[in-house]
Amino acid sequence: MIPYQVILVRLLFAAAMGAAIGVEREIHRRPAGMRTSMFVCMATSLFTIVSVEISHFYGDSSPTRIAANIVQGIGFLGAGAILKDSAGLVGMTTAATIFAEAAIGMAAGGGLYAVSATATGIVLFGLLVLAWLADRLNIKSRMLVFRFTTGHAESVAGEVQRLLATLKIPVQHFTVSMSGTSSVVEFEAEVNHSQQEKIVEQLNRQGVTTEVLQLQGHHE
Repeated sequence: MIPYQVILVRLLFAAAMGAAIGVEREIHRRPAGMRTSMFVCMATSLFTIVSVEISHFYGDSSPTRIAANIVQGIGFLGAGAILKDSAGLVGMTTAATIFAEAAIGMAAGGGLYAVSATATGIVLFGLLVLAWLADRLNIKSRMLVFRFTTGHAESVAGEVQRLLATLKIPVQHFTVSMSGTSSVVEFEAEVNHSQQEKIVEQLNRQGVTTEVLQLQGHHE
């Protein structure tokens, strides 16, 4: 039987790895924050330990049976983080992170501390460094709401549609409405930073008030 002190170290190590990943999710206000991530890693670590202990106790020749089912079970938790809205599928990064956390917890439960810590570092590198790099290179797309308030809605609406067609940007919820004596042209589009600048630069002029807002509830 694995000594209690060893089990305690494995559980605490797994919880710490999960919490480290969860802090990043919490800072960026994503689903599955620090507590969820910590629990996923700790629970999968415990399942791995229990799987080995029970198999030894009952003389089972397959000590990985319970651990193998973790992979299937964690899929349901990850699927819960994926939503479908007007922007398409969102939460894919969070779901993938949960899947990775399960593997990290299993590694810690098996006593593979170096492997668990290395995997945690790789996950954090992907969440922090690669996300930062994508922003710096202007390749990361975001779902934004563009709103143009003007007294000449028809000309602006036509110009917007031509510009978006030129940039090959699909548009969602394109509307033209009235706000007092002014007309408002509004639409949603998934664009990178460069495309956002082109749209604003092309349409922002005297007599046109431009607003760009991030779509609420859009998560990775």
